[in-house]
Amino acid sequence: MQKIINFLDKIGEKIGSLVSWIATLLAVVIGFDVITRYIFEFTYVWMIEIEIYLFGMLFLLVSGYTFKHEKHVRVDIFYNKLSKKGKAWVDLLGGAFLLIPWCYVVIVSSWYYSLSSFMIGESSSQPGGLPALYVLKFCITLGFVFLLFQGLSHMLKSIQIIFNKDQ
Repeated sequence: MQKIINFLDKIGEKIGSLVSWIATLLAVVIGFDVITRYIFEFTYVWMIEIEIYLFGMLFLLVSGYTFKHEKHVRVDIFYNKLSKKGKAWVDLLGGAFLLIPWCYVVIVSSWYYSLSSFMIGESSSQPGGLPALYVLKFCITLGFVFLLFQGLSHMLKSIQIIFNKDQ
């Protein structure tokens, strides 16, 4: 079980490291856009769309990484008061009955959504916009796959805590 957890966690870390470069690229693009907009008083539609694409990719693809490091939003009215095993039960049941089914629904529906976009060669509806809108749409699927992997890792960690005799 630990090997599976380590493998899934390693995927999450690698994705987080790779996607962090999107944030750097996004900052550069926004900086360039601000300079052209306020100094030269013009901008390009494709530049604004790149900002949207990069932000969307960043947000979607790091969801698993964020979950791994517990930096996601958590409503913890009762959770913080629970014991370690109690928290593990909440995490296991929440993963099994909420996270896994929701990831499945989004992965399946977004796959068909993205695939149909790819099949028609969907691009931006804006004049001068970017081609390949389906790339961003496939990021929905990928982001939820990464979240699913991290959710499975978290659930396996919860199982270890629940069945650990020392706790």
